[in-house]
Amino acid sequence: MKITVDIDCTPQEARTFMGLPDLEPLHATYLDRMKRNIEEGITADSLQSMLKSWAPMGEAGMMLWKQLSDQMGKASTKK
Repeated sequence: MKITVDIDCTPQEARTFMGLPDLEPLHATYLDRMKRNIEEGITADSLQSMLKSWAPMGEAGMMLWKQLSDQMGKASTKK
């Protein structure tokens, strides 16, 4: 016997029903910070801290991102 149940709800309602945390305030804070960085201009320090938080492999991942950004910078200056 096979039973199928269809539930019509929003993603927020599904997260609440399943007991998942509400990350909307965190998401809003993150977006505000990204907007501020864009308006103020991205500095090397802000780029490094942002990439550090994204690096899945810690320091090794950070070095990979650094090499990638260095190569992109060199390629953009060549004409």
